[in-house]
Amino acid sequence: MSEVKLVATARSEFGKGAARRLRRANQIPAVLYGHGTDPVHVSLPGHATMMALKQANALFTIELDGTDTLAIAKDVQRDPVRQIIEHVDLLLVRKGEKVEVEVPVTVVGESAPGTIHIVETQNVALEAEATHLPQHVEVNIDGLEAGAQVTAADLTLPQGTSLVTDAEIVMVAIAVPRSEAADDAAEESAEAAAE
Repeated sequence: MSEVKLVATARSEFGKGAARRLRRANQIPAVLYGHGTDPVHVSLPGHATMMALKQANALFTIELDGTDTLAIAKDVQRDPVRQIIEHVDLLLVRKGEKVEVEVPVTVVGESAPGTIHIVETQNVALEAEATHLPQHVEVNIDGLEAGAQVTAADLTLPQGTSLVTDAEIVMVAIAVPRSEAADDAAEESAEAAAE
C-alpha cells in the first residue's frame, strides 16, 4: 500500500467557530493520538485529505513542523447531508506494529444458476501490520447452492492478517429469490389441486 503524505499545521483555536473557519479555508480539523502521547490538534489540506480517505485504511505520512509520523484514519466525521468531512481522528502507528481495522468484504464469482447472494455482513475486523493494511477481503461464491453460507472462518485472509471478528458470523448467504420460490409453491399447489 502506498503512503499518502499530508502536511499538517498545528491548531491553537478550538470549537465550532474555529472548525468552520478552517473548513472555509479548505482545511480539515484533525487530531493525532496514540502511543501514550498527548493528542495533537492539527489542520490538514482539505482536497488531498478527502481524496486519500476514499481509499479504505489509507496510511498517512503526516509532516508536522518538519517531523514525519505515520498514522491511519481511525474515525472520519462527515456532514450527514452534504457528505463533507468535518473532522478526522488519526491514530499514530509504527512500522511493524499490529493494528485492528475494519475491511470491506467484496463478493467474487457466481453462485449456482437460479440463486442470489445476500451480503449479511459488509465489513470484517482484522488485525494487520500498520504498513500493510488490506483494502478488502474477497469472498468467492463460485457454484455455491441455495442454503450455503460463508462465515468469517471461511474467509481467505490476506497474508500477515488475523481475524478479529467472531468466526461464526455469516458473511454471505446463498438463497433462491423469494418471487421464484413463491411462484414455484403456487404452481405446485395448482398442480396438486388439478389432480
